[in-house]
Order: sequence, then C-alpha cells, then structure tokens
Amino acid sequence: MNIEDNNYSAGDPAFNAGENGPDAVEDMNTDENVAGTTHLNDNMPGDDEGDKLKEELQAQKDKYLRLFAEFDNFRKRSAREALELRQTAGKEVIVSLLDVMDDCDRAEKQLQNAANIDQVKEGIQLVFSKLRSVLQGKGLKAMVSIHTNFDVEKHEAITEIPVQDPSLKGKVIDEVQKGYYLNDKIIRFAKVVVGK
Repeated sequence: MNIEDNNYSAGDPAFNAGENGPDAVEDMNTDENVAGTTHLNDNMPGDDEGDKLKEELQAQKDKYLRLFAEFDNFRKRSAREALELRQTAGKEVIVSLLDVMDDCDRAEKQLQNAANIDQVKEGIQLVFSKLRSVLQGKGLKAMVSIHTNFDVEKHEAITEIPVQDPSLKGKVIDEVQKGYYLNDKIIRFAKVVVGK
C-alpha cells in the first residue's frame, strides 16, 4: 500500500502503522554512521592511486609540451636553412668559376695588345680547357649525340633532313646545341638535326 494512495499524513497514527508497522519511518537509513555511508566522509582507499595518476598525467603533459616546442623549433630552423640554401645554392660553383673569370679578364687584356694570333689562340684554348675542367669536376658531362639514334628522352629535334646513306636514317646528323648531364641526370636536352 502506498502512502500517496491513502490520504494519510505523517502525524496520523494510521500513517505510522502502515504496512511495515509503527516503526517504518524510524527504520529508514538516515544515519551517516550506518554501514554504506562511511565512504562519504572518509578518503577513498584509491586516493594515493589518483594522486599518482595526476602526477603521471602532468608529466605526460610536460613531455608533450616540450616535444611540441622542439618540433616547432626544428620546423623554423629547417625553413631558415632551406631559405639560406636556396640563396647560396650555386655559391660553390660560382666560387670555382672565379678563377676562370680571372683568366678571361687577363685574356681580354692580352687581346688588345697582342700581335701574334697564335699566342691569343693558345691563351683562349687554355681558358676554355680550364672552364671545362672546373665544370666536369662539379659533375657536368657533355652528351654525345652525333651519329647516335634519335632518342626523345635525350634529344629535341629541330628539323629533319634527307640523307643518302640509309645507315644515317633516324640518327642525329648535326648538333645545334649540346645536351648536358649533371651527375648522370639530364639538365639540358640536345637540340639536333635528324636524318630521314
């Protein structure tokens, strides 16, 4: 029987005598010292474990923040180094060509006062030889194209000309502009004339 179903009040003797007898209201578990309520006032037995977890969480947060800061510094440093590299990428080659430039300046002065053409030719050949030597030392290699089969991967055909010798058909007859490799990678295609 529900108390609400009957129109009893707490002061009414019928209310106290309800289905559970006259002490039904007194039996309610309202005392804080009754079993089951002691944990409300005391520290939980796992509090040490909770503190330990909090410390571990804080340590992981610190570790994450340090790692993030290190990565951010690495990213900024990498961007700065990449910019410097782009600005000075050709520095090594340019510095090595300065000697050749000095030779060119000396040769130009000699050309103005030279009477013997053979000496001028010899000096110019020395400058060209030095230039080729410096560039080859940096990995530059000229492409050999004359009398080789035309290859679209290496050659750019300027024109085709008829040839009488059938063995020259489809081959490079003349080279308008040399092709070059840099460390075995093509950096300029050869512009060629092909026989047909």
